[in-house]
Amino acid sequence: MLRAFLLIVVGLAGDPEHGELFQGWGSALAESAETVGVSSDRLVYLTDAMEDPRADGRATREEISAALSRFAAAAAPDDVVYVVLIGHGSYDGTTARFNLPGPDMSPADFNPLLRAIPARNVVFVNTASSSGPFVEALSAPGRTIITATRNGAERFTTLFGGYFVSAFETDEADADKNQRLSMLEAFHYARNETARAYEQEGLLPTEHALLDDNGDKKGSPDPTSTGDEGRLAAALSLGSTVAVASLPEDPTLRALYLERRELERRVEALRLLKDGLPPARYAADLERLVTDLALKTREIRTLEGDVVP
Repeated sequence: MLRAFLLIVVGLAGDPEHGELFQGWGSALAESAETVGVSSDRLVYLTDAMEDPRADGRATREEISAALSRFAAAAAPDDVVYVVLIGHGSYDGTTARFNLPGPDMSPADFNPLLRAIPARNVVFVNTASSSGPFVEALSAPGRTIITATRNGAERFTTLFGGYFVSAFETDEADADKNQRLSMLEAFHYARNETARAYEQEGLLPTEHALLDDNGDKKGSPDPTSTGDEGRLAAALSLGSTVAVASLPEDPTLRALYLERRELERRVEALRLLKDGLPPARYAADLERLVTDLALKTREIRTLEGDVVP
């Protein structure tokens, strides 16, 4: 029976506001993974913020190496190993790195750890800035590599990770409605929602996600289940999404929940795009969205009091 092993790493954030968001993404993904069927003995969640009760350890090179070594010892050829990196990345013109407390990790650090895993399929998702070079460096048969950026020069904070995690919390991302979220569906959902967030704020995108799953070292921004890129990703999923993100059956209440979810995502995106906006506009937009979110929550609570279970 195919089993999924998942390593979630939340690295350095750069500032408290980003740290709070990244931490929320990591914790949400860990919760979603458990819901779709990744057992606790096959889930490792490492973070720079050890106050998170879900954390299994600190996000350091040593802990990452230890977790992947444990997966290598436990995984069978028919299993799938997933690695998801959340945080900041850097690029010095030659080497891309994922930023961690202590020594950062480059593709050259990850490669031997991934090679040691006997599973025929490995999914490596780097949602950090400057993550693009990880595609060429880690591309190999049986590997699905997803990055938030297309090169190392895209160095601003990325939105992609938040939407990638959100894909596991909503049935919207399950495009074919088969109750299984494939890596291809998660990629498309996150890519499309990221583009929409930039458009809503009137900003040019500073991140362009890529997916490579055929080992040619060339990621595609638009992979498909029948194209050169995307076939393998379309066949890989963490598990069933039946129990994920259950919404109220009442149609009015359900619509309000979806509207609130959209407002929450807009607040999150705005905070991450803060540096690209004039301070006055950022403050005004944030105040408006937070107010709308509070009103929507009040509307939901009022209606929930009226709806008979």
